[in-house]
Amino acid sequence: MKATDANLLTFISKAPQFVIPIYQRTYSWTEKECRQLWNDVRRAGQSTHIPVHFLGSIVYVEESLSTNTNPSPQLVIDGQQRLTSIMLLLTALSRAIQDGEPVTGFSARKIRDRYLIDHLEDGDRAYKLLLSKTDRTTLNAVVAGHDLPDQPSLRVKENYELFLLLLKQDPEAVVDICTGLNKLMIVDVALNRDTDNPQLIFESMNSTGKELSQADLIRNFVLMGLEPKLQTRLYELYWRKMEEGFGQGAYLSHFDSFMRHYLTMVTGSIPRQGDVYTAYKSYSHEQTGKGREVESLVKEVWEFSKHYCALVLGHEKDKALALAFKDLREMKVDVAYPFLMEVYRDYDTGIITSADFLEIVRMIEAYVFRRAICAVPTNSVNKTFANFGRELKKDRYLESVKAHFLNMRSYRRFPRDEEFMARLQDRDLYNFRNRSYWLRKFENHGRKERVLVDDYTIEHIMPQNENLPKEWREALGENWSAVQEKWLHTIGNLTLTGYNSEYSDKPFAEKRDMEGGFKDSPLRVNQGLGQVEAWNETEIKKRAERMAHQAVQVWAAPDIPKDILDTYRQPDSDSTGYSIEDHPHLIAGKIRQLFEEFRREVKALDACVTEHFLKLYVAYKAETNFVDVVPQAKALRLSLNIDPHELRDPRNMVVDVTGVGRWGNGNSEVRLSDPDDLSYVVGLVRQSLERQLGNDEVEDLDGADLEGADLENLQGA
Repeated sequence: MKATDANLLTFISKAPQFVIPIYQRTYSWTEKECRQLWNDVRRAGQSTHIPVHFLGSIVYVEESLSTNTNPSPQLVIDGQQRLTSIMLLLTALSRAIQDGEPVTGFSARKIRDRYLIDHLEDGDRAYKLLLSKTDRTTLNAVVAGHDLPDQPSLRVKENYELFLLLLKQDPEAVVDICTGLNKLMIVDVALNRDTDNPQLIFESMNSTGKELSQADLIRNFVLMGLEPKLQTRLYELYWRKMEEGFGQGAYLSHFDSFMRHYLTMVTGSIPRQGDVYTAYKSYSHEQTGKGREVESLVKEVWEFSKHYCALVLGHEKDKALALAFKDLREMKVDVAYPFLMEVYRDYDTGIITSADFLEIVRMIEAYVFRRAICAVPTNSVNKTFANFGRELKKDRYLESVKAHFLNMRSYRRFPRDEEFMARLQDRDLYNFRNRSYWLRKFENHGRKERVLVDDYTIEHIMPQNENLPKEWREALGENWSAVQEKWLHTIGNLTLTGYNSEYSDKPFAEKRDMEGGFKDSPLRVNQGLGQVEAWNETEIKKRAERMAHQAVQVWAAPDIPKDILDTYRQPDSDSTGYSIEDHPHLIAGKIRQLFEEFRREVKALDACVTEHFLKLYVAYKAETNFVDVVPQAKALRLSLNIDPHELRDPRNMVVDVTGVGRWGNGNSEVRLSDPDDLSYVVGLVRQSLERQLGNDEVEDLDGADLEGADLENLQGA
């Protein structure tokens, strides 16, 4: 590798041609980065104290062996974003200058001939910079002054138009930009094809440009090191089709998330958002180490990308499935995508029917909505779906999905009808951020001709006005204020109407009998209101109960005969045969008292926590052990199933015992002997539990804002 500093314009003019390899990401600078470039160049041009402005590095390798008589294009490994943006700025500058030469060397003809086009060449060879196929035709058209293609590269088009606009708005900027361009310096990094590893150099570059996405890194990793013909074939057969399938905007905004869901599906482990590239490299190395071909891996990613686009981007052709996917997107149930991508593959290959697939999607929707209504803690919902596929029995597909949903317990449970109905009646559903969702579901359940709920507004039958009119206070009774406070935003008092402004705070009888009133309403959610004489707490509760009975059909629980369900249940293995009496240090005394206080605190952390006495220690479990207690004569030795670097431990009580033989699970150890330390130590234990339950992951799940299980949070991501 050889690195030297160079004037950017001199560097561009002397190079035969720059080519962006197919494995590089598409041009992705936004208005923000281009405005920053504009400001930097203009500031350099205006200042007499700035002799040069450093733009960054451009790393390249010659496409093939080059000679003086036959120079080879230079493949750009790093720096294409800056280089492309400079080309767009130069092109816009040449249009703005027209026939003049405001600064020596900057006429329209000189800019084009020196930096943009070689008029002695034909076709693609004429252009100084060749982007990858998604962007190439648009940049070529911009530079040559031709009409843009029917589906242009949005970033190329928008940023070129931005530079044109900036130059038009401020004609005096032309001189500053020309002067500033002359001052731009880069680090010219030329790689040796025989000795330098472009992939390693690419990864280690600390670029000053737009940060690479995880998808950019993965694409480079997959394609960069391949033999050129194979590289081109895999790009054309799979990767380019994948980019086109997503579309320009969605590829930039969704591909990282897709890869995260894909890796969760194939590995059962959920990578953090910023670790997707590292996780994919590990998975790829593992698979190729088992003899799997690179083409097989690339093809698999492409195939699952199609399933993801159907689920997330609205590409599904089956109308019933498309509607079900839309409902999931509206609820932001991103955590279910790894499992649904696997189910989609099985649907696509004919293992299950569209009807079975639809029922599975609706079960997931009901599972998430019921849990939100019942305020079931959402701990580990992401892990539930990450490993759901392992519970499938492909010969009894739908049955096994139903059984697994029904057999989950505690914080994973599928709320049963009684619990769901009871909680639905008194929950605040008006302040659910996407409150039209549940009303739309109610209104359209079982309908073939769907009602567009967006055409209506939500109506409080009993008004929201704190200063209720006299007629309403009399109808609600002596405790009207308490009734209003308790039931105002609940399901019994909410409905849909197209006459919200006409209803206002009118008495119930007027709302019922007026033109367009409840008696005339064609909406199902208003059925029965026309027969009610007066609206009060009793009628609100009656309607809430009636709608709750309907809700168990709208968000139906899985249905499977008990004898079949029992065949899926794991035998109860909680009994170990040991008890507290088998631990001599816990029979009596200060350690027994300390243990009793500790176990009470730990059991109170979550309803899912269970206690298991073993021969040599006491285990506390959620999914598995999160803390083990080894009773000793003068202390409780705790093994936390979490790595020390993941713990927040300002008092440095935790000892790293990685690789040390001991009883208990986990690499973190802490001793508890002083009751004054109990609260702090339980705080450490809580971190181990939360890591296992996935609280840290839920916050990081691409918009799946499920933390807290509130209705507001269900849609809120």
